Amino acid sequence: MKCANLAVLLVFLQNAIALNAATTTLHNMVFFFPFPTIPLPTLVEYLTEPQATLNKPQFMTEPFANVTGSLNENGVCQCSVYLPDTTFPVQKVEMLEITAQVLSEKFEIELTKVSQYTKAIEIYEQKIRNLTIKVEHMESTTVSYTKLDFQLLKLEINEMERLVTQLKSTLVGSNVIVEQLYVEIRNLTLMVNDLESLDKTNILAIRREIVTLQNRLKECEKERNQTTPPPYFPPGSCGHGGIVNISQPYIVQLNWRGFSFKYGAWGRDYSLQTPEKDLYWVAPLNTEGRVLEYYRLHDSYDDLLLFKNARDKRITYGEGSGTAVYNNFMYYNIYNSRDMGKLDLNTNTLTVRKTLPNAAYGNRFSYAGVRWQDMDFAVDESGLWVIYSTEESTGNIVISKLNETTLDVLHTWKTRQYKPSVSNTFIICGVLYATRPLNTREEEIFYTYDTNTKQEGKINIIMDKMLETVQSINYNPSDHILYVYNNGYLVKYNLIFQPVLH
Repeated sequence: MKCANLAVLLVFLQNAIALNAATTTLHNMVFFFPFPTIPLPTLVEYLTEPQATLNKPQFMTEPFANVTGSLNENGVCQCSVYLPDTTFPVQKVEMLEITAQVLSEKFEIELTKVSQYTKAIEIYEQKIRNLTIKVEHMESTTVSYTKLDFQLLKLEINEMERLVTQLKSTLVGSNVIVEQLYVEIRNLTLMVNDLESLDKTNILAIRREIVTLQNRLKECEKERNQTTPPPYFPPGSCGHGGIVNISQPYIVQLNWRGFSFKYGAWGRDYSLQTPEKDLYWVAPLNTEGRVLEYYRLHDSYDDLLLFKNARDKRITYGEGSGTAVYNNFMYYNIYNSRDMGKLDLNTNTLTVRKTLPNAAYGNRFSYAGVRWQDMDFAVDESGLWVIYSTEESTGNIVISKLNETTLDVLHTWKTRQYKPSVSNTFIICGVLYATRPLNTREEEIFYTYDTNTKQEGKINIIMDKMLETVQSINYNPSDHILYVYNNGYLVKYNLIFQPVLH
């Protein structure tokens, strides 16, 4: 409207300038003006007033104006129009014309923006409808959605929220449609967050846990595949911190007397003077699992594997599977007594027989699952030991250090571990280790007693086993191997020791 008024003004001003400072004789005509009959300055001010002023009903517009005239001698009507001498404001008119041009250009720009925003709003509305359909489908179905589904929804919503926020900042003033669009996007964001948090099947938590477990499994596989060898300790060395792990069982062979001879013991001779000496012995009990009558010797491991160059011996009689060989002598419990026997392997003669004071016998406190093992002889880096129980100890394990020459008891330690609750024991560097069955295929090294410090301890080292019952365990300090008699089979385990940190 303002631009139209300015155009009318310019036309009128051009006509007025042509008539300025002159008197015009008009013949037989009446003047019609679109404005009231008012002086020219007043008319200029009227046209240049703001739109609000123009809208005020200050005066009524006349369709034409009457002018008083006269007839001349020839009968011609004459009238005169007088223009005031006020100077016409040409500069103001030019400024108005420039302002009108600038306003016109701005109007075109804003009109283009509105068109663009209208198209953008239509696109966003369609996206919101699509997302709403997705969210409603997720709410109505029982299908479990992955974290990726929620993340994709969140990314789309965040993108729309960013664009609408940008749109709001470019608009001057408030726009109802944009504000409503922004609110709907915020509500959609809250709805998706609620859906993710209310996952009834906890599928996302389970998937995260699976990923964590998979990563841990990869780490375990990586550690297992590492070829770093265990630390080396010389034969007879105690420069370690005790057992930390044990190898898988290595099955050597079935005992030389056959499958029916399930009870017994076997091992490798250990000598402080000649730790590299190879003398392997196998001592199965008779089929009733009590009497030790026959044993066999091999001068090498290859002879043992091939059943070659064997030396079979007979004694009368030993009892139980607690036999041990140390420095070419065999130590065992003499049948139906609390006596200890020392047998010379070179001559197969009993050289020493000594009573073990207060020791229970006659299957009184044997190991769990193994009968007639009231005495269990053991060898470690320092020499010969015997493990047993007494009535005074109420069946708890008693450890005695023996003089291997005379079989005199040098020192005794009493533990608080009940002997019939363990399946077997062995000694390494003065530390007693006790085992117990977990199931038919696993044994656990669970208890320790350090004779050096008189301290008891609990550990958890799992031993896989070939068959259900472990009849005996003998440790050899020269190769750090456990020699296990398992239901008639000869089995070996390598030990891994903890390095001592200095």
